[in-house]
Amino acid sequence: MSAWDGIDEFIAVATARSFTRAARAIGMSPTHVSRSIMALEQRVQAQLFHRTTRTVRLTDTGQIFFERCERIAQERDDAIALIGEKGEPQGELRVTCSTAMGERFVAPIIRRFAMPHPKLNVTIDLSNRVVDLVAEGYDLAIRTGHVADPRVIATRVASRTLHTCAAPAYLARPGTPRTVGDLSAHECIAGSSTTWHFAVGGKAAVHHPKGRFRCNSGDAVMEACISGLGICQLPDFYILPYLKHGMVELILEDCQPADEPIWAVYPQRRHLLPKVQMAVESLRHELGPAMNIRAQGLVG
Repeated sequence: MSAWDGIDEFIAVATARSFTRAARAIGMSPTHVSRSIMALEQRVQAQLFHRTTRTVRLTDTGQIFFERCERIAQERDDAIALIGEKGEPQGELRVTCSTAMGERFVAPIIRRFAMPHPKLNVTIDLSNRVVDLVAEGYDLAIRTGHVADPRVIATRVASRTLHTCAAPAYLARPGTPRTVGDLSAHECIAGSSTTWHFAVGGKAAVHHPKGRFRCNSGDAVMEACISGLGICQLPDFYILPYLKHGMVELILEDCQPADEPIWAVYPQRRHLLPKVQMAVESLRHELGPAMNIRAQGLVG
């Protein structure tokens, strides 16, 4: 008996929440799957599923076991793929990215990358939460700013420009700030970043925005800015549509920071997999131009 016996069946049942659907998914009979799960439970000396005539769900122990088994199975499949793919992406590609950038840019690029590779399955998780790639089993993340995790590799794939702006109606009340220091006397609308970046006299400067409104959605921050609630700093793709129509004005343009790098980040142990290498290459070729074309179109 192999130590792996029953694991694939267990993962299939946990995923499908049905012995019948699991058996169909892995090409086995329901009887075989049921016996494999019973033998596995005897071997680990724990009940892995709550079973009724209508439902199958994981026990608490089963949930913990499933998370570990799923990760191990993925690593097994990746190891086989590494020597067997012959350059063709296949298996599961799990990608995470911030919501706005993912919806507007990253998801379309990954979709186009996946289309000619029928053996590749893609899951894209759009969230402003900073995901632990290694612990949570992701293959690839798109991130901005500084990447400090020694367990991952970061490849620069694009950059974005940060602008500071406010609605004319807001600036008509307290006046337009002329220096970074003037921001302390203004209502600032904070987004997911708690630090605003500037360049003053060739040196980096920061401001910690304070105000009555904060939201981790760039679109919501932009709407608050347009309504006259205060000043915000956001990437160009949020601001430029409203700048084009005069709904906001750029401020502190002489203090605009250097463009912020955008990184493709992936665990070190996965950097040789074709699915990761080729996805990163697609992002490197498409993400920067896509963002620039959009920006040019909005202000042109």
